[in-house]
Amino acid sequence: MRRRHAVLGLLAVAACAPAGIPPGAKTTVILVRHADRAGEILNAQGKARAANLSEALVDYEIDAIYSPDILRNLQTAEPLSQARGLPVSVIAKERAGAQMSRAHPNGTVIWIGNKGNLRTIWEELGAPGAAPQEYGEIGIVTLGPTGPPEVARRVVLP
Repeated sequence: MRRRHAVLGLLAVAACAPAGIPPGAKTTVILVRHADRAGEILNAQGKARAANLSEALVDYEIDAIYSPDILRNLQTAEPLSQARGLPVSVIAKERAGAQMSRAHPNGTVIWIGNKGNLRTIWEELGAPGAAPQEYGEIGIVTLGPTGPPEVARRVVLP
């Protein structure tokens, strides 16, 4: 009888995890839109905003920085990468939330993305409300072992 209750308990925890996210993951995923741009590259305001990203996240011990292979995203990530001594890992945007939470089930990661993939990852993580869409918006999604994800928000100024 105890074994049956334990199995049912594990199934209940697994049911709370969004699809593709490891059951019991305690990952914090920070989602940021690339900084302000002119065409495909950051403009002066975007470079300033990218330089201030590390300070806006000073309270977070970041384990990994992720981005798709898009120049403006990589330019946004570069100052954070240098400040934290972490490389920028380029991964596909498809199922990025699951990839990051599997790689860091008890860690904190950041995704420097674009409007579309930010919405997709936000939904993939099961986060309530709207994904960050404007320059400088930061959405922080914390996955817990049970219950819905918790969301916090910040802004990085230029």
